[in-house]
Amino acid sequence: MRIDVITIFPEYLEPLNVSLVGKARARGQLDVRVHNLRDWTHDRHNTVDDSPFGGGPGMVMKPEPWGEALDAVTAEAEEGERRPVLVVPTPSGLPFTQELAVELSERPWLVFTPARYEGIDRRVIEEYGDRFDVREVSIGDYVLAGGEAPVLVIVEAVARLLPGVLGNAESHRDDSFAPGAMADLLEGPVYTKPPVWREREVPEVLLSGHHGKVARFRRDEAFRRTTANRPDLIERCDPAALDKADRALLAELGWEELPDGRFGRSASAVEE
Repeated sequence: MRIDVITIFPEYLEPLNVSLVGKARARGQLDVRVHNLRDWTHDRHNTVDDSPFGGGPGMVMKPEPWGEALDAVTAEAEEGERRPVLVVPTPSGLPFTQELAVELSERPWLVFTPARYEGIDRRVIEEYGDRFDVREVSIGDYVLAGGEAPVLVIVEAVARLLPGVLGNAESHRDDSFAPGAMADLLEGPVYTKPPVWREREVPEVLLSGHHGKVARFRRDEAFRRTTANRPDLIERCDPAALDKADRALLAELGWEELPDGRFGRSASAVEE
């Protein structure tokens, strides 16, 4: 996979040289290219922003340097069939999910445009939306100083899904939010050696060697964590993915089955 990032802070992307992503780059599984947007400016101050039309606070990133940068970075796409997906990190974009990470991991080329200030002149997104698949993506309901941190998040989430990047090819299959994983539950707690630490013991069932009981324990704990941290996921659970034990546990945790087979919080649980 090829990944291009155009930014005014190339040094911010240094973490792409370490850990799983760095190793994948060293092995040739990832071709990551970081570009300085200011290389496509033509004044002595390397200006990339200006005041917004219509007034208002902050500055807006100018279309000219972005246009020249994107033309140069995507020039190969104009000549061949391989075309990039343009990923625009923005708090006003679609939520970044594991499902989207999987989708992007199946594409051969991603180009990221992390903005600063109040964002990029909208005409840039419109211009390249006519040429490429453009995804405006948000990593959460909050605002950062720029888009570089979201780039790091998205690249790592995507890169770990590429064949051969993780040491164990099965490692990502039971991740929280992995498509089809545990009926879209959060992943439950995990444990390792020693079996007793500061008088805290690993749950006995995990030491039993009984695969069926271990699987049930992990699923139950996933339901408990999801109920506590993301009850909205329980409400969206596909009833067909729930077995008899799941339903019994949900009732114990304060959920009741609705007429359509889904679950909602019982009145007593809501009052508590």
